[in-house]
Amino acid sequence: MDRTLLIQELEKKLGQEKVISDKVDLMYYSYDSSFHARLNRFMPDVVVTPRSTEEVSEVMKLAYTHNIPVTPRGAGTGETCGSVAIQGGIVMDLSPWDTIEEVDVANMQVFVRPGVIHAKLNQRLAENGMFFPPDPGSSLMCTIGGMVANNASGLRAVKYGCTEQYILGLEVVLPNGEIIITGGMQSRAVKSVSGLNLTKLFVGSEGILGVITQIRLRVWPKPKGRGIVMAVYPSLDDAPASVLEVYKAGILPSGIEILDQSAIQAVNMYRAEINLPNAEAILLFEVDGNPASVEWEGLKIKEIASQRATQVEWATDPKRMADLWEGRSVVATAAARVRPDGSRVFAGEDISVPLSKVAETLREIRALGKKHHIKVVNYGHIGDGNVHTAPVIDPEQPQEVEAAQRLVDDIHRLAVRLGGTTTGEHGVGAVRAMYAELEHGAAVKIMRSIKQTLDPKGIMNPGKVFGPEEE
Repeated sequence: MDRTLLIQELEKKLGQEKVISDKVDLMYYSYDSSFHARLNRFMPDVVVTPRSTEEVSEVMKLAYTHNIPVTPRGAGTGETCGSVAIQGGIVMDLSPWDTIEEVDVANMQVFVRPGVIHAKLNQRLAENGMFFPPDPGSSLMCTIGGMVANNASGLRAVKYGCTEQYILGLEVVLPNGEIIITGGMQSRAVKSVSGLNLTKLFVGSEGILGVITQIRLRVWPKPKGRGIVMAVYPSLDDAPASVLEVYKAGILPSGIEILDQSAIQAVNMYRAEINLPNAEAILLFEVDGNPASVEWEGLKIKEIASQRATQVEWATDPKRMADLWEGRSVVATAAARVRPDGSRVFAGEDISVPLSKVAETLREIRALGKKHHIKVVNYGHIGDGNVHTAPVIDPEQPQEVEAAQRLVDDIHRLAVRLGGTTTGEHGVGAVRAMYAELEHGAAVKIMRSIKQTLDPKGIMNPGKVFGPEEE
């Protein structure tokens, strides 16, 4: 369909105020946080901002009839080009649709629209003594719809798991405009084994199967106590060994974070007053629950960590906890400081490996950095083996860009070779689609057949998850 005619048809269905077509305004939607988007611009033909399920359905019917690609988008904080229009067409911006429809306190669940911001949802839930546990680092920006589409997790996945564990049901508009509800049409149950689990099929599907328009979330009571243990290690291998010993003691912290030597250096260069100890690794164990159990678990972790660490501190005072946590909270920003003329790029940033392979992974990434002459900062969620890698380069130098791309390829292949995955929480998008066959083998054929069944015309977020060649 001609672009001018497409815009006119969308304006008839939604109103001019919900259709964005100015070329300058469209630039905003041509990128996300990824390095791939920094190197390219993926311009949509038009952007729509629907505010009802019916409006989404009308857009999808039009797109389906005329074979127009549709890319659902939340806040655009992703790092994999998942929400950019690789093949043009319509970007459906769901971020303005930020209504919390209902907080069902009695049944421990909440109904939200896809544009609700994670932090705002938890602020609302806190009024009723509840919270939504998954905690991505972009809490102040990311949307619940984006979290569902990417099965996001974050800092506290060790204890609380990923987003999928809290999704009780979804309202989804399929590529042909049909509207379905998963998890039961009228259900408010928190447990069901009725029928095929379509809810889990759409969670983590990255917008390639349909548009999520409403989410029924399970929520939990908000813990009354919290504490943090910081442990400083002279040997990298001692850090994961301590984590394993904590698990063997029957303790499941809410989060376990690691900063290796490169991250410690970056933080101290960025903010000298934090003054992290010079070491091979620093671990932060966070525990939460009722105050009595928090105190017992914290002291026990301190005892275990002290067997290997040279310095250990346990804190429950809010100010001191904030001080201990500050180094971890700034490391993503601090990474660029390891090179005065450099910039941190978001690429190869999200592998996950077995806990037993974390130390080996960090050492190999260091070696790969040296091989490609690129400074790399490493940190992450060691409790579930999720390693975040921050290459620092000069993006204006073509040879450095090429070296970074080779480094990133090596990091992804390293993860698979060590029994891990190319992405632990950020998703596949366009940038990791090339590794689908390597990681999943023949199972990719089944994934493609599901996609073909629900989206026979291939209009939903094409070029993602499996790559463009067979979309």
